[in-house]
Amino acid sequence: MNQPMLWGVGTSDYGRFPDRRVESLAWDAIAEAVRDAEVRPGQIEAIVVGSVFGPPGVATRVQRGIGLPGIPMWTVENACASGTSAYHEAVEAVRAGRFGCVLVLGVDQMSTLFSGAIVPEASDPEGAASLPLPGLYALQAQRYVAEFGVTPEQLAAIAVKNKANGMDNPRAQLRSSAPTVAEVLESRMIAEPLTFLQCCPTSDGAGAAIVGGARGNPRDLRVEASAMVSGALWDHRSPDVWGFASVARAAEQAFAQAGRSPEEVDVLEVHDAFTIGEIVTLEALGLAPRGKGAELAPSGHTARNGAQPVNPSGGLLSRGHPLGATGMAQLAEIAWQLRGDAGDRQVARHRVGLVETMGGGAAGMDGNACVVTILSAE
Repeated sequence: MNQPMLWGVGTSDYGRFPDRRVESLAWDAIAEAVRDAEVRPGQIEAIVVGSVFGPPGVATRVQRGIGLPGIPMWTVENACASGTSAYHEAVEAVRAGRFGCVLVLGVDQMSTLFSGAIVPEASDPEGAASLPLPGLYALQAQRYVAEFGVTPEQLAAIAVKNKANGMDNPRAQLRSSAPTVAEVLESRMIAEPLTFLQCCPTSDGAGAAIVGGARGNPRDLRVEASAMVSGALWDHRSPDVWGFASVARAAEQAFAQAGRSPEEVDVLEVHDAFTIGEIVTLEALGLAPRGKGAELAPSGHTARNGAQPVNPSGGLLSRGHPLGATGMAQLAEIAWQLRGDAGDRQVARHRVGLVETMGGGAAGMDGNACVVTILSAE
């Protein structure tokens, strides 16, 4: 078995670009990743693309545009975890010796499809009941308020932290201001108790990575673990809120692969599509006991200068959420952090990093999929 390494990363800007071709966003990210990895296009042996709403054939048009016809290419759709699911497949392909160098791409253009929240699939019971993801996450938050006494101020603290971080991310979609707790709570109610500033924007963007084997380059990052799980059956009788168990199962596998504990992680990028999402995820990852995750942001533990910074990029709440590209944006941020290349966002301790991306799913399932990967600087 070979040791997978992350050779290079790249992203486009994130925002709403309805007048751009979706392929052009992908080309921006790929060009940067290829330069960062210091590879020639001819060294790339396969391409894996993660996309949710990409038009049919978008991956092939991207492949044609970068001048790599004929090599194996396939597309993964795993809701919000599509990009990191594609990355996971690339890691496993390199580990098994199937390919020596794989290009991973995540891309989506939401602005041409949605003006607000994603319209749920009408053939699914949740879609038929008009329950979009803001409502589903709001149910998580309501349960945490009722069961653990989570306060509106604790929820708002996630948005305050991540939006302040996003001010220093030149590629983030939302950089106009860093709100106060009061401003977050006073913003328009979307799905009680989640207000407008506690919800991520729909976005356009792309992220890319080059995954290969060990080659002795000091800038390469060691992929200590990559775990992908699919959602299990879930309903109102389940002991945990929707999505918790999927993240916990992926995290358990990843920490076992890496031989590490949650306390050893220096910096994290997690799926904060809504403020409650970061709280639940950090508990599922083991950074806090159940019901105590809401205390991490107000205490400063997850601040950029805290013991374990979470979402120094600004997270989905600031950077935006172009579904298929989100996981790759998270991966790029962790790579920049571990290399010490994050500029004004740079955290002090940056040897071990973790990415978690969790995708929504169909009614009766505990999410679509979750990927947790752990990387380290050699």
